[in-house]
Amino acid sequence: MISRCLDYSFDVDYREAVLIQNNLTQYLSLKFPFDQKWIRLIAGVDVSYEEKDIACAVIIILSYPELELVEVVHAREKVHFPYVPGFLSFREGPVVSAALQLIKNGPQIFFFDGQGIAHPRGLGLASHMGVLYNITSIGVAKSNLVGKYDEPPPEKGQYSWIQYHDRPIGAALRTRSGVKPIFVSPGHRIDFQNAIDWTMRVTRKYRIPEPTRIAHQYSEKLKKK
Repeated sequence: MISRCLDYSFDVDYREAVLIQNNLTQYLSLKFPFDQKWIRLIAGVDVSYEEKDIACAVIIILSYPELELVEVVHAREKVHFPYVPGFLSFREGPVVSAALQLIKNGPQIFFFDGQGIAHPRGLGLASHMGVLYNITSIGVAKSNLVGKYDEPPPEKGQYSWIQYHDRPIGAALRTRSGVKPIFVSPGHRIDFQNAIDWTMRVTRKYRIPEPTRIAHQYSEKLKKK
């Protein structure tokens, strides 16, 4: 089980949500606490919707470097916060929290299908949950939320910085040659370069890194059931 370190509510209105996001940024760290040889387990987090107001969070844990499945947990919750860009963590945070309580193994790095600090107030889902649970997290998104970037070179592993208010907040990363980039940003307890490097280490033959790709596959299986 992953223990929560900070007690901030998700059951708030829009104005309170802004205050909480601004407050939580003071706890953000971009310092990576691990040596590469210490990484043995990584996690992928994906949230899907079975109905309009029923969210399902899946967390899968893989061994590293083999990327073999070690554990799968999931939780379902009714959502109460409306869909508003920039406030996804208040909508999906409760169900992710419920899934985190079910984990038996302790991954060193969590990959979230969502944003890290590449967010209008610097606190996307990966950062929000990273700070609340003091976990090392990376945001891996399929689309860009905020900021501008140049198209990265077409070769695998190339990237360009996403700039917002004249500073980098993430990277448009080409995980496969000639394929659309994904958008990677530090969540918590990791720097820009390690966020990029670790995303590439766990990306195999698909555009999406294995942790979030496999978590999404399990989400789809649960919806069919």
